[in-house]
Amino acid sequence: MTAEITHGDLSHSSSVAQLGVDASDLHGSLTGFLCAGGKTTPNHWLTDLELDDDQVGAEADVFEQMHADIVAALDDHGLGFEPLLPADSAPMEQRADALVAWCRGFLGGIGLADATERVAALDDDSQEMLRDIGHIAASNLEFAGGEEDEQSLTELVEYIRVAVLSLHAEFNRPAAQSSRTLH
Repeated sequence: MTAEITHGDLSHSSSVAQLGVDASDLHGSLTGFLCAGGKTTPNHWLTDLELDDDQVGAEADVFEQMHADIVAALDDHGLGFEPLLPADSAPMEQRADALVAWCRGFLGGIGLADATERVAALDDDSQEMLRDIGHIAASNLEFAGGEEDEQSLTELVEYIRVAVLSLHAEFNRPAAQSSRTLH
C-alpha cells in the first residue's frame, strides 16, 4: 500500500503542476466534491474541479493517490478522515490559515458537485455544520501561540473532521423508501 499524501507532498506537486491552489484548499475541494456526491475518477478529478491539469505530468501519481486517500478515508468505518493540513510542527498561524483554506475549498467542492438540492434536503444539524464551516472559511483565525490556543485549534480541526464525516453520511444515505407498497 502506498503511503498517504502529506501536506508537503501535495504542496510541492501543486506548485510543480502550476495549479495556483494551496494544498489544503485543494484537499478540501476534492473532499467537498466527493462528500456531496460528486462523481470523478482518480485521473480526471482536477478537470472536474475546473482546474487546468496541463502541467501535471510527473506529479499525476500524487494527485491520483490523494483521490484514493480521500475516498478511502471518507469510507473508513474507523472514522480515520483528517483534513490535510501542515504538520503539527508547523507554526500555528500557518496551520490556522491552512484550516481556513481547507474549509473554503470544501465549500467550493460542494458547489462544484452541483449539490444544491442535496444541500437543501440536509437535516438541521447538517445545515448547521455547513454554516459553521462557512464561518471558519470566512474567518481570519488569530492565535497568540500559547497552549490554550493550540488546544482551540485542535478542537476546531476535530470539529471539522467529525462534521465532514457526518455530512458525508448524510449526503450519501440511501433515499427513504416509499411507505406505499404496490401489489
